[in-house]
Amino acid sequence: MQGIIADDILVGHIINGDTTAFKVLVERYQNLVFTIAFRITGKREEAEEVAQDVFLKVYNSLAGFEGNAKFSSWIYRIAHNTALTKIRNRKEEFKELDTTGNRDYGLANSIVNEADQTFTKEYINRAINMLEPEEATIITLFYLADQSLEEIAPVLNIEPNAAKVRLFRARKKLREKMELIG
Repeated sequence: MQGIIADDILVGHIINGDTTAFKVLVERYQNLVFTIAFRITGKREEAEEVAQDVFLKVYNSLAGFEGNAKFSSWIYRIAHNTALTKIRNRKEEFKELDTTGNRDYGLANSIVNEADQTFTKEYINRAINMLEPEEATIITLFYLADQSLEEIAPVLNIEPNAAKVRLFRARKKLREKMELIG
């Protein structure tokens, strides 16, 4: 497939049996789906499992995708919910959530000053590790995925105004965590 094809066109091709179109869709979203899953689960192996589950769910549910929201919002919501289910299952299984894992996340270059990029990434990542999963997700979607509040709201199953409030609170908490590790 040549050039960048819109998501809704790819979805149409996939529904009509074009497996190459699904490969393009997976390549387009795999990094962000993994990042969301990793931020929520905190474990690479679980994030990889979640990402696989997400794309399986996406493939099996494409015929039901109505296009009321952007495809990216729809897939991020599936990723968010699948990752939360994963940690709920882990909690039930082990009765304790391991929060000591070392997490390493990529951040959008627009957030950091080029001269301090490596230091700043580590610093911000350490602070994000300390956030609740939903807070880390909203920060990731807004800054890394460059999603608007209107696009983030359906992912978290909330209204855009609530997303704005939660982003504000997540930023505030992130700032506090950054000062704490400062």
